[in-house]
Amino acid sequence: MSESLPLENPSMSRRQLLNFLTGAVVATTASTLVYPAAQFFVAPTEVGEDGSILAKDINGDLIPASQILAEPPGTRALVAGLAAEPTYLTVQSDATLHPWGIVDNCTHLGCTFPWNPNDNQFQCPCHGSRYDSDGRVVRGPAPLPLKLVGVNLEGEYIRISPWIETDPRTGKKPWWV
Repeated sequence: MSESLPLENPSMSRRQLLNFLTGAVVATTASTLVYPAAQFFVAPTEVGEDGSILAKDINGDLIPASQILAEPPGTRALVAGLAAEPTYLTVQSDATLHPWGIVDNCTHLGCTFPWNPNDNQFQCPCHGSRYDSDGRVVRGPAPLPLKLVGVNLEGEYIRISPWIETDPRTGKKPWWV
């Protein structure tokens, strides 16, 4: 009887099937371990569509607006702003935040420096540049005023955004845009 079924090689041998299943289990296990480890090295993004971020403290924790607004008028609070640049926010006399913040990077060589409330100036200790309370150059060698950022309240937190409008101190296009 020649009507018997032909015996052909199966499409996948038993060894190939076990190798495939072992590889799938190893890949699944490795990905469940590697993914959290990879996420640890990727900075969290809380960036808005316009490049804005929420203000944070030195430890990277969000700062509630009520914490800064509880300070007396004229207080300058230092926060981590855009690209983690140190940024001063000012409490106004009506217990609101000034609409712009001042980035604390000297335009001479990029030093960071403190606000001096006694002289009402930003004073760079590296080369002696001084800026007034709005960030305009009072004394060089700094060639440009300090960079501005926009400040808005978003619920309980402070949103800092790039300043792309006309510089209110000079009436010209900002040098950093």
